[in-house]
Amino acid sequence: MAVELIRRASLEHTQNHIHIEFSQPHQIMSSAVLNGGFVSANHLVNMKVPKDSSVNELPALTLSNYCLDADWQGTSVGMMTAASMKSFRMAKVTEQGVELVVLVTSGLSNARRVGDGAECRTMAEDTEAVGTINIIFLTSAKLTNAASVEAVLVITEAKAAALQDAKIMCPISNKIATGTGTDSVAVVSGHGPEVISYCGKHVLFGELLGRLVMDTVGSSIAWENSSSQ
Repeated sequence: MAVELIRRASLEHTQNHIHIEFSQPHQIMSSAVLNGGFVSANHLVNMKVPKDSSVNELPALTLSNYCLDADWQGTSVGMMTAASMKSFRMAKVTEQGVELVVLVTSGLSNARRVGDGAECRTMAEDTEAVGTINIIFLTSAKLTNAASVEAVLVITEAKAAALQDAKIMCPISNKIATGTGTDSVAVVSGHGPEVISYCGKHVLFGELLGRLVMDTVGSSIAWENSSSQ
């Protein structure tokens, strides 16, 4: 059953996916497998796949077919993860009429520290590693394109800080991990009327975003750690 997430957006959470449906298209900037980049979309999905999946189908095609089977009309942005949907965490805050929501799923089997040696040694080679910390950020405010990019910076720093606080180690360098090798992020801009041009660490919007990400990532990886013991 779908529940209201923020204005013009509803959330459905199952053991197989997290699905956000928009009552009208929203601007999304993401590193998603399906329709990544800057797009106007009707749906955003974070889909679970088996860790031992042997399907040779391209991930984007798998996601596209999943959306078609679900009868989600319009453009869909799709992420993929091997993480359990039980790792799902969400946090929301409303400040001065502006809503901010962060949703996270996490897996840590391929934890990495940025700059460590990569397994894929050719420039165009794809990775098949599983794990993934997927982060979705939505706001009711309208973000400028520059603010959307700045939001990714804050989200990335907050994720790394949460991993540092949890002392998650990278098996390659034996140093604190800063993420996994297959993380994904999506930033969803609302329709306002508020317009956000800056969301760095010197402004309230950036402070709230950073706290939401740290809280949700921290809680999600705590569950992941406890479930794997």
